[in-house]
Amino acid sequence: MSRTHWLPLVIGVLALSPTPGRAGELDELMEKAVKDAVRTAAVSVVKIETSGGIEVVTSGPGRLLRRGTGPTSGLIVSPDGFIISSAFNFANKPSTIRVEIPGQKERRVAKVVGTDQTRMVTLLKVDVPPGTRLPVPVPVPKKDLRIGTTAIAIGRTLSAEMDSLPSVSVGIISAIERIWGKALQTDAKVSPTNYGGPLVDIEGRVYGVLVPASPQAEGELAGFEWYDSGIGFAVPLEDINAVLPRLMKGTEKEPVTLRRGFMGITMRNTDMYTADPIIGTVAAGSAAEKAEVKGGDLITGIDGKEVRNYAQVLHAVGTKYEGDTVTIVLKRDGKELKKEKVVLGSAVAAFGQPFLGILPVRDDPDPGVEVRYVYPKSPADVAGIKEGDRVMKVGPGAMGPLQTITGGRTQLMTVLEAARPGVDARVEVRRAGGMKTETLTVKLAELPDVVPAKVPEKASAKKALTPPGGKAPAAAPKKPETGLQKRTTPAADHTYWVYVPEDYDPNVACAVVVWLHPVGKNKERDIEDFASSWGTFCDDHNIILVCPKSDNPRGWTPGEADFVTQTVNAVLGAYTVDRRRIVTHGMGVGGEMAYYLGFQSRTVFRAVATHAAHMGSNPREKVSNQPLAFFLSVGGKDPVKAAVEETREKLARYKYPVSLREIGPMGHEYLDGKAGQATLEELVRWIDTLDRL
Repeated sequence: MSRTHWLPLVIGVLALSPTPGRAGELDELMEKAVKDAVRTAAVSVVKIETSGGIEVVTSGPGRLLRRGTGPTSGLIVSPDGFIISSAFNFANKPSTIRVEIPGQKERRVAKVVGTDQTRMVTLLKVDVPPGTRLPVPVPVPKKDLRIGTTAIAIGRTLSAEMDSLPSVSVGIISAIERIWGKALQTDAKVSPTNYGGPLVDIEGRVYGVLVPASPQAEGELAGFEWYDSGIGFAVPLEDINAVLPRLMKGTEKEPVTLRRGFMGITMRNTDMYTADPIIGTVAAGSAAEKAEVKGGDLITGIDGKEVRNYAQVLHAVGTKYEGDTVTIVLKRDGKELKKEKVVLGSAVAAFGQPFLGILPVRDDPDPGVEVRYVYPKSPADVAGIKEGDRVMKVGPGAMGPLQTITGGRTQLMTVLEAARPGVDARVEVRRAGGMKTETLTVKLAELPDVVPAKVPEKASAKKALTPPGGKAPAAAPKKPETGLQKRTTPAADHTYWVYVPEDYDPNVACAVVVWLHPVGKNKERDIEDFASSWGTFCDDHNIILVCPKSDNPRGWTPGEADFVTQTVNAVLGAYTVDRRRIVTHGMGVGGEMAYYLGFQSRTVFRAVATHAAHMGSNPREKVSNQPLAFFLSVGGKDPVKAAVEETREKLARYKYPVSLREIGPMGHEYLDGKAGQATLEELVRWIDTLDRL
């Protein structure tokens, strides 16, 4: 019988004994067992120290994490010098990584050769002396995992002696199959010190590698906010060993990246637990589209397991990687369909947003879409579409029927979104100033990051309140309050300000810019100054400002997202708003909150504009019917410049339309000074062109 089984039996017998001395014997027995387990595992636990890299990384809005100066942990997984650790330990992109190995006199320089982005572990490689074989731990088979069994978290601390025992925290396995099947949960204390270290059983065998993790977020820092909460996670070592051959193929110059596998679908209902898993949208070029999965299909099974809600769908595919295959069972029109060997794709492999190359005239109830502006060298320009023309019909491909545009730009956008860059589409155009119509073939492009230097002043037909094909209201509604207004939420628990142009016209749909102030800039005078710097732009371009106030001294936190959304909904209820141009805008921590809101509240926000702010994690997957665009700016002398550039690269890899503007002479300051004025004006034009098609 193994020690895992006999120890609880002995403990139970001792606990039942009425003899007072038995309690001491129980403690001694448990102490000895834990020490023996730690000694067994410790020979495979290394100390990792890093230097260089960025000083501060973020784990979400308002959560700044300064680069640690102490050591972290890693686990030997191959005798020839491969070491696994938490990706958290390398979030600051250190320039140097040194590893101290038990039994080795000298520290070794390590190189990152691979990262598993779905389980957030990183593989390092160190050179070991010829003939040396490092000790590799024994994994606990996943089939033997049991809730309630003893779990020991191990990590290397500041102790100078590698031969001494590492730091230890004892608890139990409190849950398995967490984080959509990728991790087990423990109540043993898990912290940055032992991230990357092992969680072991009472025999010293390894359950898994300790990592921060979250079911909602992704990235190196996801789940860090749960540090010291009594909830810790470990990725099963059996799962890590299964992908080691793939990770080991990486080198310092060309590290391997394993990405999460995506089907490329969204659900019709956002309720993850009670609603049927009916597909809402299918992304162009995704695994689901290639398998001919369609919107409206009901998912009933994945890989032989029944699924009844979206949470079960996520659990079924949560452990899969890009390139893995799944079998999906669907119901369509009452008939069962089986899609076998569906090859999962990656979020970064999605197609970009298709682009025709026009700006529409807004607030126009007449049939078709009047062209306000044609982007030079765009598909529309090449095909001969001109300003003043009206797109009357549209259809994908070179053949087939065309759809008559009766729903304005929204209908035209929906048709275009079903296509992809590089494919042909046909448009029927009624020429300006007459009744002549032409049918043109265009090859759709990918949405560029260009912002026009100037666009025509005619942006609106000024008929926002006129229904399609209907007559204007007999009497205009009462003009609501304009200028800068201080407000409170209905519960009087939050304060915010709203600026409405003095010449506000309810027949012209306004853009909305939600300003998320930096830390320390939440006083009334700060808001007045910001509104003053934007006032002329708001008046000239029909923009409403919303300026919520965070009462947190460290700045915005995710818990304030509902409050911010509530302020936007209040404006939507009182003013005529263009839903395609609701922008969340912020600087510093306010910019981090802007990223968070853009991804978390896609039904509200259609764009994110940040200054001197970067993301602390990877972007979330694109949603085809909820486009999201980004405008990033940063001073050339700002310490966060490199991190902002990396954010642009991440967004571009995920095929989000993103523009980055670097302002050479600027440091960490807002755009309303002389150096940033041109970029601020460009930002306003970008907001004015967010409904580009």
